This record gives sequence, C-alpha cells and structure tokens, in this order.
Amino acid sequence: MKISDLQNLNTEAMAYMGDAVYEQVVRERLLQCGYARVDHLHHLAVRYVNAEAQAEAIRTVFDELTEEEQALVKRARNHRFHSKAKNADPVTYKWATAFEALIGYYYLAEQEDRLQWFLERAFAAIGGELHGESI
Repeated sequence: MKISDLQNLNTEAMAYMGDAVYEQVVRERLLQCGYARVDHLHHLAVRYVNAEAQAEAIRTVFDELTEEEQALVKRARNHRFHSKAKNADPVTYKWATAFEALIGYYYLAEQEDRLQWFLERAFAAIGGELHGESI
C-alpha cells in the first residue's frame, strides 16, 4: 500500500491489521522460545496480547516516537469507536487500539526496521522475560 494512502486510511483499519501482525509475532516468538503445549502457549500469549499490556507499552514508548508517529497514535486513540471493549475500560481500550494502529501502519508502510524497534520496546515495557528469555 502506498504511504500516501495510509495517511487517509481509517485508524480502525490500521488497528485491525496491527492486531493480526502483533498476534503472529507474539506466537512466533513463544514458539522460538521452545514452548509447544498449546494451552501453555495461549496462557503466555495473553500476557502480551491484552489491552492493559498494549496500553502500557504505547504509553511507555510514546515519547520516543517521531512527531508523525505520535500524531497517528493520537488520531487512533481519539477515534470514535463503533465497538466496545470486552475486558478493558474505554481509556485503556483506546490506547491499546492506538498501539495496534501503529503496528498496522508500520506493517502496511513496509517499515520493517521501525516495526522491529517498536516491538522490542513494547516487549520490554510489558516485561518480556519468560523463564529468562526475552520473547
């Protein structure tokens, strides 16, 4: 997708893509750490893939983002949502959606280096240590 198109793309659509990308990255990293039991994998993944963790990560990294990235996060966070959070308060849900929108933006803009940088910072903010290994 062209970056110029991304500037006008709905942030909910970016978050939709970012959610999928983030879920896949978390699952791959858990498998790379040697976890194989599906019930255990799911339990560990939930630590990273939940609104509270994502909101904390984006708030922690926010000041390190470029002005353009911060503007995207604010636009996503302030977007009027048509869905409601199942397991989070509205403010946390908005921050988590902004987290996913930024990941979606990086992915769609093919900014692989920036995506990897952000994911590493996010995992560190969430507390990405599992049995002595970072995911």
